[in-house]
Amino acid sequence: MTSSDRSQAVDVKRTYEVRTYGCQMNVHDSERLSGLLEDAGYVRAPEGADGEADVVVFNTCAVRENADNKLYGNLGRLAPKKAGRPGMQIAVGGCLAQKDRDTIVKRAPWVDVVFGTHNIGKLPVLLERARVQEEAQVEIAESLEAFPSTLPTRRESAYAAWVSISVGCNNTCTFCIVPALRGKEKDRRPGDILAEVEALVAEGVSEITLLGQNVNAYGSDIGDREAFGKLLRACGRIEGLERVRFTSPHPRDFTDDVIAAMAETPNVMPQLHMPLQSGSDTVLKAMRRSYRQERFLGIIEKVRAAIPHAAISTDIIVGFPGETEEDFEQTLHVVREARFAQAFTFQYSKRPGTPAAEMDGQIPKEVVQARYERLVALQEEISWDENKKQVGRTLEVMVAEGEGRKDDATRRLSGRAADNRLVHFTRPDEDVRPGDVVTVEITYAAPHHLLAEGPVAAVRRTRAGDAWERRTTAQAPTPSGVMLGLPRIGVPVPLPPATNGCAVN
Repeated sequence: MTSSDRSQAVDVKRTYEVRTYGCQMNVHDSERLSGLLEDAGYVRAPEGADGEADVVVFNTCAVRENADNKLYGNLGRLAPKKAGRPGMQIAVGGCLAQKDRDTIVKRAPWVDVVFGTHNIGKLPVLLERARVQEEAQVEIAESLEAFPSTLPTRRESAYAAWVSISVGCNNTCTFCIVPALRGKEKDRRPGDILAEVEALVAEGVSEITLLGQNVNAYGSDIGDREAFGKLLRACGRIEGLERVRFTSPHPRDFTDDVIAAMAETPNVMPQLHMPLQSGSDTVLKAMRRSYRQERFLGIIEKVRAAIPHAAISTDIIVGFPGETEEDFEQTLHVVREARFAQAFTFQYSKRPGTPAAEMDGQIPKEVVQARYERLVALQEEISWDENKKQVGRTLEVMVAEGEGRKDDATRRLSGRAADNRLVHFTRPDEDVRPGDVVTVEITYAAPHHLLAEGPVAAVRRTRAGDAWERRTTAQAPTPSGVMLGLPRIGVPVPLPPATNGCAVN
């Protein structure tokens, strides 16, 4: 085969698989990667392909201590498959690629492409260059080349979507490596954001989640400190947009104008994810968090005064270096006072490249574990109590896809209430699609979900349900092998993300 032959356009039957690790930013970036590959002529590999695709892309996270071991273990398992399949390619992107650069190719020389967080748009070009030149391509940009939202996108859901409003972060939390890998905050123009939202709504999307590493700091890059509140209000004026959410805010930037915008904009949902990390002022200072316990509880009090039914969730790190028993008791105090609907709790683990990893006073594992179990037990009790308050209420629930693992066995469907609580409800006789809205009465509460065991009071078929139906019909296999994309999941994964250092403020 000549070089000219090798440089021809990608065969439309070449398949791809994207494996995503880490925060919601990575999830959204993977939608872009999928869109780029499909725009270049690739088609998505069937579910369960498990390394059988022609191109396997790892979108990595660097915040865990053993993140690299997990990556190299997965790469090692693919090595024999690649050796037995000429033409197969492997690409590694994301935060770990940005951090480790040439190390990846040295440790896994069968990798074809390494790209960073700032140049995901180059993936198809780099894959083709690696194929033509028959050698690995490593390209790591030091700053953002193009805002990701300008790239093609393969949305995972027909009825709910992420909308990025900023990338990067200006904070210097000692446990977090995000600023080093994602760079300083860069904001999109409000008009560009609203144009994207309007286009999504025109396609049938009825719920959007505004996304940023420090989402409510939006405006600092464009010189308007009230830009985020204005953006929420502008979203409220978009006809057909039923639900607006955002993640993750930082207590430092959570201002009264944002609370007012939430309370006064009907389609901004009564839900807030407000990361605490620690209730101890001493630990917060060591973390370089720019607020203290009093400030945090003050925000919660103001939100509850303005939005009485708001469900507030948080992130908490247990066992940060130097944390004493008294410090930990302060965290328990805030949990009791704030009465979070849900808390995402994490045992501190070292993140390579962060100041906290080198701090004195690393806490023994057994101490961290014991504290963690006490915190989880307390929060479980509070979550259950808060959910019991929902019993007897009538709620509108947006039907979701893939949220209820036992739905088939229980003859139920699942969805999210306005405050983002998970609701399982009796399957009605009439056809209900993901994206449609049902009205149900809550009859039972558990710590992590609600049940509506009676008959559904009403079903509202929506444009979002129509969009899901069109997507599902269109993705059916055709003789040519072209796939238009099955929405594997519905509403973007419930927030916050699964890590406690990346995109969690």
